[in-house]
Amino acid sequence: MSLRSLIQGWIWAHPHRRALTLLRFAEVEADGGRDLVRAAELTNDLVLRRLFLAHANDEQRHAKLFRERGLQLLWENPAGRSDLPGTAWATPGERGLDDLRVERETEGALLAFLHLSESAAARDFAAYARALDRDPDTRAVFETVLHDETFHMNYTRIQLQRLAPQSHGQLLWKARASRLWKAYLRLAGAVAELFATAILTLQYYILVPPFALFAKRAARRAPEGWTPVPARLNGRLQGQY
Repeated sequence: MSLRSLIQGWIWAHPHRRALTLLRFAEVEADGGRDLVRAAELTNDLVLRRLFLAHANDEQRHAKLFRERGLQLLWENPAGRSDLPGTAWATPGERGLDDLRVERETEGALLAFLHLSESAAARDFAAYARALDRDPDTRAVFETVLHDETFHMNYTRIQLQRLAPQSHGQLLWKARASRLWKAYLRLAGAVAELFATAILTLQYYILVPPFALFAKRAARRAPEGWTPVPARLNGRLQGQY
């Protein structure tokens, strides 16, 4: 068994963490659907507009599937641990347009990013489905979504070659470089989050106990009851200020 399979098996084994991951996927899918609707509004290509709208409808349906299954898992496992910090990078889901500004990109650039995103999502969702042997209901959700991702991956490649027959390779290379850079930033953020969590935990267990000990000692030395006011201050305590 590969290291990737072990990581996926560990992440998806906990039902509460599984539910939170599915709900995160639902947000990403819904956001991608809104971006695709906007892309359909901007394009003048009728074929591409129809495909973008169909793609957006699929993304909204995927968001509903992920949300419903995630909420069902939360209902079945109400007292679970929250998602562990730094694990989101290992289950990225579908990045969609990956926070691109749809209005600023050409149709070729959008198709290149979509093709790479759908290809990555197809690989990831297949891996997630293999890790869910003990949860056939969640596995069925991924298998349903995976069927649509294959179509999305194919149509984006075909349309990219149609609209940019001479430069589609260059567009894919640029999109791949951008995705690698953003993946590095996400990984760096996850590592920084893990380090911050570790440092704060060490500070809590190293710095807090001495202060607690000093506070207990000070409390034992403090006299019980009311403390008499010194005579030299008695005349100054006649008013509010």
